[in-house]
Amino acid sequence: MINTLALNLVADVMDWDNEVATREYGWLRLISSMKYDGYSDFRAGVRFLESLVSWLRQFDKADRPAAYGFVKERLIYISTLEMQRVIETFIPETVTPYLRQSVAAELNIKPYQVWQSADGTAAFKRRLRRCLFVGLSDGSRIDVLRRANAGRLSQEQVIPMMNVDDEKWKSLAVDLKKDLGPDARFDDVYLIDDFTASGTTFIRFPDGEPKGKLYKFEKIVQDAKARLAKQKEDFPLSDGYALHIHHYISTRQAHDALEERVTEANEKLQNKSFGKTIITEGMLLPDNIRVATIDKATRNAKMTQQSDGLIVDLCHRYYDDDLFRRLEKHCKEAGQTDMKYGYADCALPVVLEHNTPNNAIPLLWAETKGKLGSAMQPLFFRRDRHG
Repeated sequence: MINTLALNLVADVMDWDNEVATREYGWLRLISSMKYDGYSDFRAGVRFLESLVSWLRQFDKADRPAAYGFVKERLIYISTLEMQRVIETFIPETVTPYLRQSVAAELNIKPYQVWQSADGTAAFKRRLRRCLFVGLSDGSRIDVLRRANAGRLSQEQVIPMMNVDDEKWKSLAVDLKKDLGPDARFDDVYLIDDFTASGTTFIRFPDGEPKGKLYKFEKIVQDAKARLAKQKEDFPLSDGYALHIHHYISTRQAHDALEERVTEANEKLQNKSFGKTIITEGMLLPDNIRVATIDKATRNAKMTQQSDGLIVDLCHRYYDDDLFRRLEKHCKEAGQTDMKYGYADCALPVVLEHNTPNNAIPLLWAETKGKLGSAMQPLFFRRDRHG
């Protein structure tokens, strides 16, 4: 009954006749039940259809077809099941091929021959045990990663957050030595996060000073290593370990930016603890998903598809600059003067099931009171860490 009422409200807001309403009801029922109702910030009684009604009402009647068309044709929503599948494929599709190549090089055989002998299989298992997996945020879903690899990964090689205390470092070293011998160290460290759209915040050097998750982890490692050395305790990471930066989902823009910024970090970070760096992702989103490319100097938008001009126009007209004021510090680091197209001007039509990235167009997620423009009503409310 509630679902029917919500559908009727959508039809009323959109001013559909019976024929159009009947056609659209089928799609709305399907997509809301299969995907959108699972968004973590929806609650019983106020799920996708109810949120859609409120969201559409903020637009003038003439603009509502463009807004609805964007949701139907361009929105990319990563559901819980889709994210889980990406996590489940991380070890077999990203880690395993890399380790197989490494073990094959050590044994002077072809990668496909690694599992043909007991020695190769044992060498692969030892190398896998010498990998440390570190979650960078709640989005890394370490619980899902552990369950998907029960019996394959040890509980003592997976860390849910990168803030590791000295006792945990000691424990990691003791357990690794117990499994592989007194000289065992972690040769590969995987830093894992759920999503990156711009790649600009992972490591950066505003005013010449390093910031970002990579620098934070590097500092944690260096400080812990120094403290344990004073206590004459072994540190579990090898000198010059291979550092893997893995996101379950990444845009092409972010991948390329990370390559550039990690190269810069390798040059600027003094006495860094890691050696080579490898950037990987479970799902790489192509550049053509964004609705526009923004010229930072002129703020002109070049549409990806001709039809994207309609939603770009809405981003421009239904915007409250109070959003930029709230996030001004972070926006200026990304070279922005407004937030019409999301952080770092990514202009993405992307929503993740547990939150909406601030790189998505703010029309999807922003909630403002209209202090410096139009009041903004979210379709998928965002839990914002920055403001």
